[in-house]
Amino acid sequence: MSSHRYLRLGQALSAAFAGLPRAWKRAWGAILVCAVVWSSAYLALGAVSVIWAPFGLAGSLVLIGALTRIAVSDDVTSAKRLGLGRAGLQFGLPELRLLGAALLCAVFMAMILSVVALLLLAVFGMAGLDAEAINQRNWAVVGPVWKLSLLAVVTVFAFYGVLVMVVRLSLFAPATLGRGHMVSLNSMGIAQGSFWPLLGGLLVVGLPKFVLLVLTGGGLLSGLLGWTVWVVVLSGLEAPLTMAFLGAAYRQLEYWTPQGATHD
Repeated sequence: MSSHRYLRLGQALSAAFAGLPRAWKRAWGAILVCAVVWSSAYLALGAVSVIWAPFGLAGSLVLIGALTRIAVSDDVTSAKRLGLGRAGLQFGLPELRLLGAALLCAVFMAMILSVVALLLLAVFGMAGLDAEAINQRNWAVVGPVWKLSLLAVVTVFAFYGVLVMVVRLSLFAPATLGRGHMVSLNSMGIAQGSFWPLLGGLLVVGLPKFVLLVLTGGGLLSGLLGWTVWVVVLSGLEAPLTMAFLGAAYRQLEYWTPQGATHD
């Protein structure tokens, strides 16, 4: 028996969009609290930011905890069994597990990025490119075309490897709440064989964020108004949609049982 499944992207996306109203209904309080806390971050400057930081972290954990509980649950009863509070307001051991898993994933990715950066520096150093031409942005005399092409290919493969790690780690939150214990690097095993569907789904549910980036780059969103729009869209649309997709993907791909065996 295979220890992993394959993600059916269409079903996962359908479940994500269908689960959006459910997330709004059950976690409206958490969405509101997170939006208010993060909206105030625009005014938290200097020493005030140190005071604000724990509230920002707590608000984010409350929201992600609520949305993840909803995403990995079949109904209201099972979500409450996982500790979902009224209006999505809760903070307990599951939130601390999410924080611990996120930190472990972040440390792991920092190590990977460090290795990749050192590798690229070594490769570019051995390539013998004209440093002065690079400083002057005179790309025509930096080095031979074949060498630049080879370096470009190496760079693309290096960043592709990083992207694979990030996508395969993306299921750590639903896995942590679904399994009832902290799951970090083990989440890569759940996503094994489903990199491309996961990446495609994350790009689709990330469209609101991409639209905001375009509007911000075009100068249509700026200042306090722009920050508020970002916060409202990310907490009220992007986060629920993304967690609904990741929860749907997790429920398709999960093979672990409390007894430690795989299941069909």
